[in-house]
Amino acid sequence: MSDTQPLSQAVHNSTTRHAIFLVATLNAGPAAAETVRGWCEDVANLVRTVSSRAPEQNLSCVCAFSSNAWDTLFGSPRPAALHPFREFGSGERVAVATPGDILLHIRADSMDFCFELATLLCNGLGDAVTVVDEVHGFRYFDRRAIIGFVDGTENPEGREAVDFTVIGDEDAEFAGGSYVLVQKYLHDMTAWNSLSVESQEGIIGRHKFSNVELDDDIKPSSSHSALTTLEENGQEVKILRDNMPFGRPGSGEFGTYFIGYARSPAPIEQMLENMFVGRPAGNYDRLLDYSRAVTGGLFFVPSAELLESLAERTPAAGEAAVAPAAAGSAA
Repeated sequence: MSDTQPLSQAVHNSTTRHAIFLVATLNAGPAAAETVRGWCEDVANLVRTVSSRAPEQNLSCVCAFSSNAWDTLFGSPRPAALHPFREFGSGERVAVATPGDILLHIRADSMDFCFELATLLCNGLGDAVTVVDEVHGFRYFDRRAIIGFVDGTENPEGREAVDFTVIGDEDAEFAGGSYVLVQKYLHDMTAWNSLSVESQEGIIGRHKFSNVELDDDIKPSSSHSALTTLEENGQEVKILRDNMPFGRPGSGEFGTYFIGYARSPAPIEQMLENMFVGRPAGNYDRLLDYSRAVTGGLFFVPSAELLESLAERTPAAGEAAVAPAAAGSAA
């Protein structure tokens, strides 16, 4: 990977205490598309404006686009590996695809900064989009998920994180970009909490309190950690996660918002296939007996430079074969 490649968006920002995840669909009509294109050059300025009030809050925003949205808004060329979200599984155990054209991943150490930036970004988009999902996440104790286990323990760091998440010479026109996959999971906490700690540890593949991985001779092959560990040519293939708990106790809603960044969708999709179908088929992730995916979307994160320049890009005449109304479709 070249050291002179375009600067990526805030994919690798340090873990914060709060996040807002916004997914929107593009409304029909050329005016909506023009508004979104113009808005692209304002995103970084708005982040800087809000962040200047207290830089120590580590405010950041990642903006990403779905496959259909890219075709409608920007046309060719397009990121080589960008495609609609692929569903995995069957019956009651499915990684579902849901509508979504634009993803905003907003992070800061206090929710007021996330809230202010989200408000300004949504105001800029106006009636060009319809927000179809909004989740306010929070850091839970010592980076634990709602189910009580530490999350994101295998994240790559430093140069390794860049190598696993940032596109390089393999798609040179989109160097500095990334792919991001999101899913919202809801947990049956009554059923989960009825399990013994030992049973929970077997499902996750780690000790609950120490976070130490179970020994290979006792870790079930159906455990979450076993099925989401990938190797290629003897080397582990990693993704960068920044999952966040969310919930509404009064409504009995307890969840995890999964967000994974990678330089190709392939490793994340392989993890989902292992989880929902099984490795081998039928040996699925038993965590899915207690957790249900209710959203799913795949997006491309342009480099910071490309995001700003997208304001000047429009599809060639006759190129945007996908109508804006269909761009929110998960198909």
